[in-house]
Amino acid sequence: MADRPSIHIRAAEIGDLEPMTALYNYYVDNTAITFDMAAFSPEDRKPWFSQFSAQGPYRLFVADLDGQLAGYASSSKHRAKPAYDTSVEMTVYLDQRFARLGLGRSLYEALFSALSGEDIRCAYAGVALPNDASIAFHEAMGFTKIGTFHEVGRKFGRYYDVMWFEKRF
Repeated sequence: MADRPSIHIRAAEIGDLEPMTALYNYYVDNTAITFDMAAFSPEDRKPWFSQFSAQGPYRLFVADLDGQLAGYASSSKHRAKPAYDTSVEMTVYLDQRFARLGLGRSLYEALFSALSGEDIRCAYAGVALPNDASIAFHEAMGFTKIGTFHEVGRKFGRYYDVMWFEKRF
């Protein structure tokens, strides 16, 4: 029997920015999972990284698999207006080489645990369609479908719908 890889979920550090950027750029260049259109450099991603902290509602966790960054998940500001401050948007990105190891679940559980002591009422997640695996994942994590924005994003010469999910705390 092969040894199971050692998975460690931890808060992201600035040294993780380069592998996180490379992981994200795969999705930018090859999928409609994100609606970003051009790849980033780690320097470009520093403002994005700086929104997260060790305390508060905006967190960023990485999955370290035997010393290699295998994925990350975040909770970020849902909307800019102060009345939305008790809501966050959650997202998860995994290195496809490490799919089906439970990393997404572990990352979201770490975020849920971190957010449990914060003044958060709801978390939202958007899933560009079609994406049956992400729909099933979010439902398994306790999110409920709340609606679909039709043809809200255009990438690779076509329009995509985004299904929105909500999880109440």
